[in-house]
Amino acid sequence: MKISELSAGELFTLEPHGPDTYVGLAPRYPWGRLFGGQVVAQALRAAQLTVDEPAVCHSLHSYFIRGGTPDEPVRFEVDRIRNGRTFTTRRVVARQSNGAILNLSASFQSPEEAVDVTTMSPPADLPDPESLADFGWGRMLDRRLISSEAGRVLMWLRLTSDLGGDPTGRLAACGLAFISDAVPTGAARSAHPLQVPRERTSEVFMGASLDHSVYFQRPANPGEWLLADVMSHGLVGARGLTVGTLFDAAGCHVASIVQEVLLRERRRPADGEGALGGKTV
Repeated sequence: MKISELSAGELFTLEPHGPDTYVGLAPRYPWGRLFGGQVVAQALRAAQLTVDEPAVCHSLHSYFIRGGTPDEPVRFEVDRIRNGRTFTTRRVVARQSNGAILNLSASFQSPEEAVDVTTMSPPADLPDPESLADFGWGRMLDRRLISSEAGRVLMWLRLTSDLGGDPTGRLAACGLAFISDAVPTGAARSAHPLQVPRERTSEVFMGASLDHSVYFQRPANPGEWLLADVMSHGLVGARGLTVGTLFDAAGCHVASIVQEVLLRERRRPADGEGALGGKTV
């Protein structure tokens, strides 16, 4: 099934498959492998199904182990690490027949009255997202690029299909996790000294997400426009570290993202030259 044929609600609906084990759909994306944000979001959903409300996820940390295939469903195995009075911890391993594809840890917190302070604010005078070209994925994700240069990407994002239920509840957190993986690689690429047209990226670079963390600061509806402001913190050892902030349309800081990506220049096997025939960067 193509990703364009699914709604977000269907993607985040997991089927029980034994104690604390769930199975999720694995749709086809234009690039072949599964989208990392999808596997993270489904793993978060599996963890949620083992945690009593009203506790909500405040942070998740994940490692991408190998690329997922759309040729079979994904199995999510949940380990109940700790059930505390305030904080609850879960570990989730996502598997396919070739082995584990993702390892995720998630922490949940019960509601707690405390001060609410923000020190982050979005850039001023941004263009309206409706005035920008869409380069999303069918009816699942709408992406409107504002700028991509010098190690920084600004982009409007939103889910374009119905999550169902509470638009700012648990499924909304899964939606945020899904879209949070749609920007960081671009920020790393924009910092690389070797710049190529977007359509040549896969020809010149071998790229993949290595790890991904999300901190959920405040509730947000991923079906409404969110601003992603993602910056590169440098490149070393073919790895790029990116740190991003998600704001809602009113400028409220709703989530933070940290991701390390693989950005390896493809080499010619004969002479070790770079993909463009020049000296390897």
